[in-house]
Amino acid sequence: MLKTFKQAFKQKDVRTKILWTLLLLLVYRIGCWIPIPGISPEAFAQSWRSSNAGNFLEILNMVAGGALQNGAILALGVGPYITSSIVIQLLTIALPPLERLSKQGDEGRRKLAVYTRYVALFMSIAQAIAIAVSFNLAGDLKTNLFGDLPEVLVIMIVILVLTAGSMFTVWIGDKITELGVSNGMSMLIFVGILSTGSLALFNSFVAVFDDINAIVTPLVFIATLVLIFLLIVFIDLGERRIPVTYAKQVKGNKQYGGQSTHIPLKVNAVGVIPIIFAFSLLNFPQLILSFFPDSSAYAWYAKWLGAGGAADHPGKYINMVLTALLILAFSYFYASLSFNPEDAARNLQQNGGFILGYRPGVPTRDYLKKVHNRMTLFGAVFLAFMALIPSLLLTTLLEGEQALTNAFTAIGMLICVSVALEFDRQLQGLMLMKTYKGFLK
Repeated sequence: MLKTFKQAFKQKDVRTKILWTLLLLLVYRIGCWIPIPGISPEAFAQSWRSSNAGNFLEILNMVAGGALQNGAILALGVGPYITSSIVIQLLTIALPPLERLSKQGDEGRRKLAVYTRYVALFMSIAQAIAIAVSFNLAGDLKTNLFGDLPEVLVIMIVILVLTAGSMFTVWIGDKITELGVSNGMSMLIFVGILSTGSLALFNSFVAVFDDINAIVTPLVFIATLVLIFLLIVFIDLGERRIPVTYAKQVKGNKQYGGQSTHIPLKVNAVGVIPIIFAFSLLNFPQLILSFFPDSSAYAWYAKWLGAGGAADHPGKYINMVLTALLILAFSYFYASLSFNPEDAARNLQQNGGFILGYRPGVPTRDYLKKVHNRMTLFGAVFLAFMALIPSLLLTTLLEGEQALTNAFTAIGMLICVSVALEFDRQLQGLMLMKTYKGFLK
């Protein structure tokens, strides 16, 4: 990847795209440290540490690069946009009008993008209100900046700033996609996760100056992280190639077909979406109930379904089992959307293609379905493993180092690998396009 980046930087057009990407990412990172007007960063950090909202806010903070914990103007990050994108995708399957739009080419995709932004705006407002209530900002927001303004107005100003910051983040992501390299939203998440992990690792190395024995902690963390990343890369690039042969056809004086190709089925075709859905579905109720910390409902949910707590906390293990089951269910659901064996078999039959040993039509469909189900099961088990085991391993090896264990979660590690590989592919594609242009000239 470094070699590709070095070669790409030598080409003027590609270098311009890279510089635009870096500039916009820098603007985003600066916004992640500018505090919301009227908020004391120290008071906000204290509210964060004492919050009982569960892992849901930890995930949002990680994706936003620590901006949520800093009480920054871009605290919401791309979280609302990601949620709205998933909602629109699901509605596209459920609602015929949206399904028709998705099949209308560029014009339909533009309309769906507009709808996604409207939903993202609604999500931004809802999350801004939830954060204000969750952290009990009414007691911490009122500073000299606002004078004697009523607390309600102060909270409304904070909600407005958070919402505007979220939509500004969406604008930055769109500009990166338009002027830079790779998908802008993915790059913002990638940079946010790396900044959170790098800061935690830097603080761990700083602690070595006070106690030389503390060097073991960052070294064990790095070694474990490298092994986990190698596993993710190996699985992410893995695929099953089903060989396909096309029959020869003679039309007039020309002969068509006779070539051999393959159908690639990725091991992890659904990406990180099943993990996000599973974590959100289990932790979002705890976030809502945390608005009423003294209620019996919150106490029951935290005890039996909450992810936090001590090692012998019963809800911790129930939460792990439910998380694994939900990941399996969502993996099969999204896998069925990404690949349809019946459509693939029909297309092969219509184009004169066949799989050796299987007749076109129903036998080919059944074979593709069997292979696809097996690949989906393997990918779902891998996702469930990544969602649970690495976090437990790091927690066991680095007992007491909460900042490091929260720096790279399963979602973070999977996103980092997939975005880095996609960035490398985009650079190679841009350089290849430049080569073809030069050849045509």
